[in-house]
Amino acid sequence: MALEYGKEPGITIRFIQSRPLPLRLVQFFLLFLVLGLGVSVISMYTFRHFGIQNVTDVGKSSIFIPCFEAPNDLEHWIKPSSNLLHRMNDTELFWRASFLPRRKGYPFKRVPKIAFMFLTKGPLPLAPLWERFLKGHEGLYSIYVHSLPSYVGNYTASSVFYNRQIPSQLVEWGRMSMCDAERRLLANALLDISNEWFILLSEACIPLHNFSIIYHYISRSKYSFMGSFDEEGPYGRGRYNWNMQPEVTLQQWRKGSQWFEINRRLAVKIVEDTTYYPKFRDFCRPACYVDEHYFPTMLSIHVPYLLANRTLTWTDWSRGGAHPATFGKADITVEFFQKVFQGQSCTYNNQPTSVCYLFARKFAPSALDPLLGLASEVFGF
Repeated sequence: MALEYGKEPGITIRFIQSRPLPLRLVQFFLLFLVLGLGVSVISMYTFRHFGIQNVTDVGKSSIFIPCFEAPNDLEHWIKPSSNLLHRMNDTELFWRASFLPRRKGYPFKRVPKIAFMFLTKGPLPLAPLWERFLKGHEGLYSIYVHSLPSYVGNYTASSVFYNRQIPSQLVEWGRMSMCDAERRLLANALLDISNEWFILLSEACIPLHNFSIIYHYISRSKYSFMGSFDEEGPYGRGRYNWNMQPEVTLQQWRKGSQWFEINRRLAVKIVEDTTYYPKFRDFCRPACYVDEHYFPTMLSIHVPYLLANRTLTWTDWSRGGAHPATFGKADITVEFFQKVFQGQSCTYNNQPTSVCYLFARKFAPSALDPLLGLASEVFGF
């Protein structure tokens, strides 16, 4: 509403009276104010109880850690996952496992462990013997099992083999898929920064000594235990393919046992390899059995001075054929193992020793009960 007053001729002064604010606008403003106060109160409560430390405490961390995000501290990086079933493919897994600290020493108390890696089709019939062997030595070992992808273990939660299967793939005897499985075992074990030594075993392997002796023997060795021999004849140099040049020459071609024990440095070398792998995959096929040549040849080219050039796993090849002898229930006697232990002669840290084998194979499932009965007397556990 406008009012006009004439003060002087020709001049008009207009006064405009302001209107009151609409009721709807006032309601909207009050609602906005209430909502803003509510959000502020909830945010303060959330920060206080879930996500922020007292920033006024001098000398204490003031980093905001949301409740939904994993802590980015040292423990987060060094603590191994309790679940081995990841979604990485082999390329991603090998890349991740090949990480190697460049700085000497560890900024935390590290207890080095032995990684026992089982390459098997399915169940581990000798598991009760391994359970007894490992009992009381928690924190000094890790278990990894590569089986057929379709196999599901039925171990109880109290078993050392419970949830220790890694993501696996099909394996063909004598072909590169065998080495793929071994590299897969190594890579998964390397994800635990405390694993220092890596032992490849089968479902038919047994320990020949108690855990303390084996841990002492391996941890104090200057060398890793993998055979690497220049063998003449059809089963050694006769398997060489000239297409492997120039990466691998005939003079560099080596042969060794599939069953090995290596340290962390050598395990990383095997996992990170992309130079020799294609050559062995393409040009070492039956009757060239790649699991007997790939690792021994590659490591003898890179680090021959770190190899003991022998295996720690006793095997009986005296019966001839493509496979070693298998021992069942009737074979398991004190006299049998006396023959295994007697006559051993090798070097350990460049000194002669009569303790050359820490493990043995191949033992059938029927051998379990007599093995358990003799374990205390013969093996010391």
